[in-house]
Amino acid sequence: MRVVRGRVSLQERVRRRTRAGLVARSAERELFRGNFDTSPEDGRHRFLFHVHGTAGVGKTRLVKEFEHLAREQGALTAYVDETSGSVPEVLEAVCRQFAAQGHRLKDLERLLAHHRERRHEAETAALAALDPAPDGAPSAGGMALARAGLAGLGLVPGVAPFTAVLDPERLAHGADRLRSVLAARFRSHEDVRLVLDPASVLTPVLADELDAVASDVPWTVLLLDTYERTGPFLDAWLHDLLTTDRHGVLPDTVVVVTAGQHPADPARWGTFADFMTSLPLQPFTEAEARGLLAERGVTAEPVVAEALRLTGGLPVLLSTIAGTRPAGPEDVTDPSATAVARFLKWEQDPGRRFAALAGALPRLLDADVFAVAADCDRDRAEELYAWVETLPFADRLGGRIRYHGIVRAPMLRLQRGRSPRGWTDAHRRLADAFRRWREQTETGRDTGTLWLDETWCELRLGELYHRLCASAPTAVSDTLHDLVEACDQGEALAARWIRVLADAGRDTDASGVTAWGDRLSAALASGGTQAVLDSLLRWAGHASPLPVPGAVLGGRADHGPATTPGGVTPQDEDFGGDVRGEPAGLDWMLEEQARAITPTDVTLPPPLLARIHRDRALAHAARADHAAAVAELSGALALTPGDARTLALRGEYLRLLGRHTDAVADLERAAALDPADAYARASLGAARLALGHVTKARTALDEALALEPDYSWALVRRARVARELGDPEGRLAALDRAVAADPDSAWAHCERGDALRAADRDQDALAAYDRALALDPGYASAYASRGAAHHRLGRLDRALADLDRALELNPSYAWARERRDAVVRDLTG
Repeated sequence: MRVVRGRVSLQERVRRRTRAGLVARSAERELFRGNFDTSPEDGRHRFLFHVHGTAGVGKTRLVKEFEHLAREQGALTAYVDETSGSVPEVLEAVCRQFAAQGHRLKDLERLLAHHRERRHEAETAALAALDPAPDGAPSAGGMALARAGLAGLGLVPGVAPFTAVLDPERLAHGADRLRSVLAARFRSHEDVRLVLDPASVLTPVLADELDAVASDVPWTVLLLDTYERTGPFLDAWLHDLLTTDRHGVLPDTVVVVTAGQHPADPARWGTFADFMTSLPLQPFTEAEARGLLAERGVTAEPVVAEALRLTGGLPVLLSTIAGTRPAGPEDVTDPSATAVARFLKWEQDPGRRFAALAGALPRLLDADVFAVAADCDRDRAEELYAWVETLPFADRLGGRIRYHGIVRAPMLRLQRGRSPRGWTDAHRRLADAFRRWREQTETGRDTGTLWLDETWCELRLGELYHRLCASAPTAVSDTLHDLVEACDQGEALAARWIRVLADAGRDTDASGVTAWGDRLSAALASGGTQAVLDSLLRWAGHASPLPVPGAVLGGRADHGPATTPGGVTPQDEDFGGDVRGEPAGLDWMLEEQARAITPTDVTLPPPLLARIHRDRALAHAARADHAAAVAELSGALALTPGDARTLALRGEYLRLLGRHTDAVADLERAAALDPADAYARASLGAARLALGHVTKARTALDEALALEPDYSWALVRRARVARELGDPEGRLAALDRAVAADPDSAWAHCERGDALRAADRDQDALAAYDRALALDPGYASAYASRGAAHHRLGRLDRALADLDRALELNPSYAWARERRDAVVRDLTG
């Protein structure tokens, strides 16, 4: 399947062979190129190449060479690296690059745009449903729970909610309510799937698009670089794409290249071994290294010998030294002594030498950042930046560049050691610039949307990195403060905030900052964002113990996992799911405390620590572990005793545990502290009713409804008060208002059915139960109540079917079993 090409000159052939200094790796290049000469029907053809090796060994350069070779064969190609942080972002990169080559994936582009719109809508709906804060501002825990629902997660035992690609086997029960919220909002089941599991919706469209493209091009090649970063969310997806027809079928002209530091996972890819090729890269052999040096004009034996000794055959170091064309061995300085003497000693222009060093200061470089780092006028900065772009260790990333780590690290050490004050001044200057740019992006915008803005996040991370490098007094605590916010956005963003600590600690040789980065990275890997919050409590000057996992303080909840009264599930429903304890990595984290290198001493402010406790409480509540939630909220109140919102939450969770007297005490105090909080008063009314204080319950609920007349949860509770007071008209009137305020509440419709049945309006009650079950097909109480209505109407077969279904959903449902026994007696005469 060779592509027909026109005649090419011998000189052009030579130029292609020596392109980018790759006179080595000839075996790997020929293997890849030769694959296009082999038909997919041939057993020798490979559909996947995995390049792996240590940093600096030349993986990215080889992958870029593979892309060039593929295009020579007429292939349509797309190159993706760690700048894409999820499957949708990878597919967006593929669409852009295919379009640039004249092949638009229009259906996939439209679906990706639709995904972005729906995700934004879903985030808004989820937050409103799961954390209706009275001031309208999203709380940390509410955002965390919303993110969990959006990921289709609901709860993961011991792990805080997060977004990005998730292991479907870890999904649990907690997203049920949010699923119904999203279903009601979007109406389209596909839109709900597009938000909860975007890969499952997008990938079939990708497969169809690749199949269509195959009629226009001989090959399609996808190159996935920096796989050690992208593999965690891409590997399972790619395996499904290549080895199953779950998402459709691919044309056999698709070839995939992955490149990372680690070999392919044999547990996942073992059965695909006959269809893939592993390409482990080692430092250049002596012959390969000599070839690269000779191609660059470095042939004097003493110089070559010294270069081989000092570089160890690492391609990036060889390319750098060869590019300087040293005249003698004395010009090849030991890399361990000083990076500048190794890489820039032969550059005579002091301005360029300074520019190369200045370019090492930022983690990522563009012309604007370089101008600040170099501290020179715009024209001179542009001239020097154009030269910096040509340096062999300056890797291109779109319109920006990043120094290779092997080169950048010693350059940073040199500058830090040679001029500590100059180092600090430069990083302060960069931090100020990033702050100004960040503030410009914030003008006129709602602060709640900033965390969704990639530009804002990059600028904030740049600001924090340079403040950390300048050893600003509050840099670590400010970064940790931001990390709490980042955890609300999911694991991917939290990892970036943790990485800035690790990077700054490494680049400044600050072991305390590095310890923060290392420990938080380990926490994230072992227990997700919940473990990160645990770690902040442990290591940020806060001594209170963690709550005992799964502790039971008494009582039985009358509904499932509610973060607010408005978020309850019906009384007779079982909240299933797997309630477990703390993250698996907790023992490791306890051991870590005894290690010699400890994080920089940071004490976070009490309000932030209290907020972390509240986040943890909401996560526990999402698992129906209200005892643990109460313990967390008690920790928060020890730090901020007068926080009305926290008191109200603890009161509600105490109510769910059956500790109604304690609940009333918290809720009365919360209501006194915040007279405008309808939430506290509604929960107070429910707690008083449970204690038999019917008149006081009515007062609290009436006050809640005076503040929020359409508060559906409070209206249902008010109806229960009317029932206790023997006021059937008032009960039904309250429930009519409840279903009007929240027509998608299955609970409200079921309660209204019960009121109608109590008024001997069984036919009308059936309609209410039907509506409840249409909204929630797994609602045991609605089945039982509908069965009772059928029984009274003499429809025994229907009654038995409904009651059987109720007991199937909840085998311990005593009331339903009594009703079923009565139906069976009537059937058997």
